[in-house]
Amino acid sequence: MNRFIAKASFAALLALASVPATASVAAAAGPERGSIVDVQYHHGRACSPVRAVEKARREGLRNVRVTDITPRRVVVSGRGYRGGWERIYFANVRGCPQIRR
Repeated sequence: MNRFIAKASFAALLALASVPATASVAAAAGPERGSIVDVQYHHGRACSPVRAVEKARREGLRNVRVTDITPRRVVVSGRGYRGGWERIYFANVRGCPQIRR
């Protein structure tokens, strides 16, 4: 029983500690989000579409194009090595780390 209480209180502490961190990230974008260009080049910390396309080509996609840009991710689509359409998701931060494929 003591282990359960300890684990539950630790989980609650982690949940409460993460709330201010998410609020500061959400406030960083600002309410005056104009166009996609403003978001993707915000202080040079975002993933440029050109960089995302280059990384997708290095991963083996052909006919690569950017299909979606949000404040959190850049989605790139193209043909895989077997000929089917594939998507690669990159985080919209410096360096364009790959989120999933």
